[in-house]
Amino acid sequence: MRNSVNVLNGLSKHSPQVDYTYERLYRILFNEEMFYVAYQRIYAKEGNMTKGSDGKTIDGMNLTQITDLIDLLRTEAYQPKPAQRVYIPKKNGKMRPLGIPSFDDKLVQEVLRMILEAIYEGQFENCSHGFRPKRSCHTALTQIQKRFTGAKWFIEGDIKGFFDNINHEILIGILKERISDERFIRLIRKFLNAGYIEDWTFHKTYSGTPQGGIISPILANIYLDKLDKFMMEYAQRFNKGRKHKPNKARVQLERQKTRAMRNLEVVKDENGKAEIVKQIKSIDKARHSITSDDEMDDSFKRIQYERYADDFLIGVIGSKEDSKQIKEDIKNFLASKLKLELSDEKTLITHTEKKAKFLGYEIFVNKSNLARRDSLGRLSRVYNKKVQLRVSMDTIKKKLIDLEVLEIKCHNGKEVWKPRERGRLINNDDLEILKMYNYQIQGFHNYYAIANNSALLTSFKYIMEYSMYKTFAGKYRTSVRKILRKYKKDKVFTIHYSNKKGDVRTQTLYNKGFKRCKSMVDEQLDNITTINYITSTSLIDRLKAQKCEKCGAIENLEMHHVRKLTDLDGKGFLDKMMIARRRKTLALCRSCHLKTHTGTI
Repeated sequence: MRNSVNVLNGLSKHSPQVDYTYERLYRILFNEEMFYVAYQRIYAKEGNMTKGSDGKTIDGMNLTQITDLIDLLRTEAYQPKPAQRVYIPKKNGKMRPLGIPSFDDKLVQEVLRMILEAIYEGQFENCSHGFRPKRSCHTALTQIQKRFTGAKWFIEGDIKGFFDNINHEILIGILKERISDERFIRLIRKFLNAGYIEDWTFHKTYSGTPQGGIISPILANIYLDKLDKFMMEYAQRFNKGRKHKPNKARVQLERQKTRAMRNLEVVKDENGKAEIVKQIKSIDKARHSITSDDEMDDSFKRIQYERYADDFLIGVIGSKEDSKQIKEDIKNFLASKLKLELSDEKTLITHTEKKAKFLGYEIFVNKSNLARRDSLGRLSRVYNKKVQLRVSMDTIKKKLIDLEVLEIKCHNGKEVWKPRERGRLINNDDLEILKMYNYQIQGFHNYYAIANNSALLTSFKYIMEYSMYKTFAGKYRTSVRKILRKYKKDKVFTIHYSNKKGDVRTQTLYNKGFKRCKSMVDEQLDNITTINYITSTSLIDRLKAQKCEKCGAIENLEMHHVRKLTDLDGKGFLDKMMIARRRKTLALCRSCHLKTHTGTI
């Protein structure tokens, strides 16, 4: 049995070679090590404790389950089960459909995902950021800030119902360009056609990726890689000129300054020198008020493009007519090649002095006369034409409302923000309440930490902070003033608690400020073609040990899973064992596992 790292690295070695065709991939699915790694990678997700259409969860996982899966795959008798469709509430009050695959399907999909990632990661374009290793919303945004300098127009891309409208035949055709193993292709087609169950009724899927499937994001990236490559080729045709022509008005001012500097050297009279110095300062002021480039120069054009999942943003140095043509060409490409529809209403063309919206940020190009001296003492407008990433007050307000910590009142026709108590938390202990607020404050800050106006997040923290005070006051039926008197230590809200060993610890409210984080460097965005998965897993090692972690019985074991450690009451023996080990899993014999679920241990 080949080591999984070697297998995946062997695949990734050929990934950048777009003409290379992969054969005999299906046999990789017979490698138990691949399933061990897959199990290790997905076991901790809470969704694994939700029953799929087969009525089972990850609980009870065992080595026999893997060997049975492999036996079915060998004979191609394996058939994915339809996903169990449920609905979860969206922020706008509507319901979002969600598919829950069986755990067996999740396991097989994770193996497929690792194989596909090894094959395709090296061929993906650097403009793609969604669902890829070492890439995120932040890498997309920081690349926009670096590459979109001087852009005149934004094109905000919106593809209608992308994930539900991926054409199966086109996707299979794209996969066949690099994969010649028909058995492997047939397995992916099985997942595409698996369908879903809703209200005890089976529904076949004719388009889209598997509902809730682990494999769906990588398939979506493979599909939209065609758009990425189209945009790279489009940019090569569109881009024109080496640089902008110089601004004639600025050139004239620079010549005037040069002549004035020469006159300054020859003039002996102090009054004359003072007059020339005054003239030079006036020229500098005028010079810094205009750009060095001719912005009307149509001999210089550029396109920059960045994509995260099905959202993309394009920066154009060119005319509005150019932007309209680009939008139309993308629309035609999506329709003809990928059978996708670009939304005319939501695909906006925006002047870069106005704000475009992308991944929750407001983005615009700064027009600034602010200057800074370089190492030679020369003034330059270093902030002009630079891209700004902003978090808006509307975004902050919406988040606070979603968290149920804000009530808005009107006073003299103006909005007044008031923090409110979160009644649903008053039954939690002090530490849980504080941790919840810290988690939400830090989470919001982490996402908007690269915003140029990240200091604005102090207003978010203020409302969260006083909402917490009111929640504590509601819990103890007292005033906020008394709560602060009780819990504040050196002006910092502090909670004292005892850990499992009885040692006294402290937890404080987040008070590290909201300083802007530096952008990611280009080197962090290089394509990663080396796989570094861990093949020796503690989970599998514990199952292979064939020794029950409760009674010591030597037999085939099952892995007992819980959704969260906080769900355990800590009263039973096994609960205490899991809490002490800080593990959501225990390797148990069949007898102990049954007793655990019947409550007899």
